Amino acid sequence: MKCRSAWIVMLLLLIGAVPAWSQLSAPNATGVAMGHLHYVVRDVQANKKFWIALGGRPLKMSATDVVAFPDVLVFLSQGESSGGTNGSVVNHVAFKVRSLAAVEASGMKVTYLAQYPGVASVVSPEGERIELFDETSENLVFVLDPGLSDAAAERHHRKMTVPIVVHHIHLYVPAGAEVQAKEWYARLFGGVNGKRWHYEATDLPGININFSSAERPAAPTKGRMLDHIGFEVTNLKVFGEKLERDGVKLDAPYTTHADGIATAWLTDPWGTSIELTEGLRP
Repeated sequence: MKCRSAWIVMLLLLIGAVPAWSQLSAPNATGVAMGHLHYVVRDVQANKKFWIALGGRPLKMSATDVVAFPDVLVFLSQGESSGGTNGSVVNHVAFKVRSLAAVEASGMKVTYLAQYPGVASVVSPEGERIELFDETSENLVFVLDPGLSDAAAERHHRKMTVPIVVHHIHLYVPAGAEVQAKEWYARLFGGVNGKRWHYEATDLPGININFSSAERPAAPTKGRMLDHIGFEVTNLKVFGEKLERDGVKLDAPYTTHADGIATAWLTDPWGTSIELTEGLRP
């Protein structure tokens, strides 16, 4: 709880420091959009340099480091984790870039997937793999389920206007649970369902959430290097009350803090720790 309280304080400090370039997406009709990724790392400065080299903008408040990208904030806390995303229910996160060559030119080691043009990855100083796609990749195609439409999801069919943007979070769930997980995220957070390439997927403003079957049981995210993911929610108090009426157990209830920021916590049925915030959007 002490560690979680420290993270909350960090969020409060950063609210006034987020530049327009890193604005979070506008919320969907349910009031939800992508918010943040929170990593626990041994060497904050080395990881900060990694994310900046990838194309993020650094934010600094006191001893806290955050790197901002369009549609997402990456938080870095110092600590020991039980392992990276490999082996966790959140297997990896992915960003879309205008140019893989530009990423490589920044000095980062880019590993290309020869069989899939436009797909590559980079590895953080502590071994965390971040998947990258450029606009030539067919793997980026997101197709809505029949009969659905969504204005936010149309971003997947437009040319990029920035060098890098967060693209998807890839969850590995037990075989046969992919559709169930997709429906869960759509029902709770107002996502729109479809497929990203051949993966079951739910789309929220600012993020595409993908689901694959895990070959072996996946560990919960709590305590891993990517400790939790975060969604920014409009009118979080009402949203949290609805979740509880619908039978969702909150790990930590709706709480407002000194600077007016609100938070709540829950864990999805497969072990993904999710922080809900209200106030990260400037």
